Amino acid sequence: MNKIPVIAVVGPTASGKTSLSIEIAKRFSGQVVSADSMQIYEKMNIATAKPTEEEMQGIPHHLIGFQPIDKKFSVAEYVALANECIYKIHNAGDLPVIAGGTGLYVDSLLQNIQFSKEESNTEIREELTEMFQEKGAEYMLESLREIDPETASRLHLSDKSRIIRALEIYNATGKTMTEQKVLSRLEETPYDVLYIGINYRDRNVLYDRINLRVDLMLKNGLLEEAEEFYNIPQDKTACQAIGYKELAPYFRGDATLDECVEKLKLETRHYAKRQLTWFRKNENVNWVYPDDYENNEEMYNCVFSLVNDFLRRYKNED
Repeated sequence: MNKIPVIAVVGPTASGKTSLSIEIAKRFSGQVVSADSMQIYEKMNIATAKPTEEEMQGIPHHLIGFQPIDKKFSVAEYVALANECIYKIHNAGDLPVIAGGTGLYVDSLLQNIQFSKEESNTEIREELTEMFQEKGAEYMLESLREIDPETASRLHLSDKSRIIRALEIYNATGKTMTEQKVLSRLEETPYDVLYIGINYRDRNVLYDRINLRVDLMLKNGLLEEAEEFYNIPQDKTACQAIGYKELAPYFRGDATLDECVEKLKLETRHYAKRQLTWFRKNENVNWVYPDDYENNEEMYNCVFSLVNDFLRRYKNED
């Protein structure tokens, strides 16, 4: 009972994580800590679906819009900042609520994965990046599969930075990322976590929500925001956000806007599938399905019951 109780709201994009996390925070005196690898960046508001002040409903949100887009940001840096936020929230007597769809951020933070400085080697990373450009994603992913099949099985050909990162770790330390994760989990997590996953029984409902979100983003100024980022060097992680790179062919004159929008919707659906694949591997996730309920209020009450049961032991301890 010495651990800090934490609620983690996870799931695919457009599933309703933001709304659910805010409702939990309102009900249980909580504060939200974002676990989204793109919402950390300044100015990237529409493409990353950052919650607006109105949507936040007065609930404090942390780790949103603080990182300059031209600065690199690592998982280790995220974990350090998020740990600090959680401790401050807990010490203030509030409930930390983690909300986001970046599985690597969520797992690294809540499973207390330790990062060693020896894993990072700029020279090796630059060599691997050049090799990636010369030989392509398939060759690099296959190279990773030969030394670390478990990590390779979780990655997609589009996951350039993660493929390079996994190869970098092996070349720098002689240990695979899978081996590093086993070693890094030897120190017990300081958190007692209730995972709540949000998804839909009918996959088409989720896809319709994704398509509608893209349409609303365009209505709210996504095209103008993407154009601002168009001239930023494309090796910057921030510029690889879904919503920017898919519209680039339109700005170059290589495709129509309709073609790019359809591509954006397709890539967002693919991203949602990858998120679900990641979170389903966590057997501790309590999945809730909005399409099982008559309305959101009914679903929220079900979630509140889960949270109440989880927190009851801490109340009894007091």
